[in-house]
Amino acid sequence: MDRASVNMNSTDPLANEAGNAANQQTVPHRTRIKLCGLSKPEDVAHAIELGADAIGLVFYPPSPRSVSIAQAVELVHDVPPFVSVVGLFVNATPDWIREVVSNVSLTLLQFHGDETPDQCETLAGVAGLPWLRALRVAADTQPADLVKSALNYSAASGFLFDTHVDGYGGGGKVFDWSLIPAELARRAVLSGGLNAQNVSDAIHRVRPYAVDVSSGIEVPGAKGVKDHARMAAFVRALRAADVE
Repeated sequence: MDRASVNMNSTDPLANEAGNAANQQTVPHRTRIKLCGLSKPEDVAHAIELGADAIGLVFYPPSPRSVSIAQAVELVHDVPPFVSVVGLFVNATPDWIREVVSNVSLTLLQFHGDETPDQCETLAGVAGLPWLRALRVAADTQPADLVKSALNYSAASGFLFDTHVDGYGGGGKVFDWSLIPAELARRAVLSGGLNAQNVSDAIHRVRPYAVDVSSGIEVPGAKGVKDHARMAAFVRALRAADVE
């Protein structure tokens, strides 16, 4: 083969790299996992061992999953880098937010009450942290309602979609996932009645950025008491759904 033939058949390295990339199979989406309502060090340790992206701590005293500041300090003590610690608050005062974040190393705030957009931004400013807004989906909720709420809370880092129940979250009930507009799915944290049996269907239908589970990884009928076998089963089912 002469030099001319070599030159004609040689390719630009960048073009070759682009061609290889185009031929590669698309990397599957990895749905992020938040295991919420943890209240014991062994539950946090197990969540981390399972590869959870985030753990959720509830700072709403009326909740059976609520933790004190002293408990929370112990729970986050051994959380490794790149695992987020999310603090869930319901209609909290600035003083309560300040007290919690002054003692507990949180990564993100989750507002799950009746906070207005301005209140969310004010509370997040007190904490100096980004925040999620929980949007509760009722039987009469329409996709347009969720789009409107997302626009109103546009400063949020994302939106947690949960089932509207009496009280604030943790009802273990599923809502109609088809109500979530496709344009919001990439910022969606899907919650509400998820468990190892239905999370695969949820992933395939919604393709959310993340999921949030609490009651679905608990001992049946025992709010706040996590079941390690159910935690593991949930994570396995979600990971399997990601590659299907």
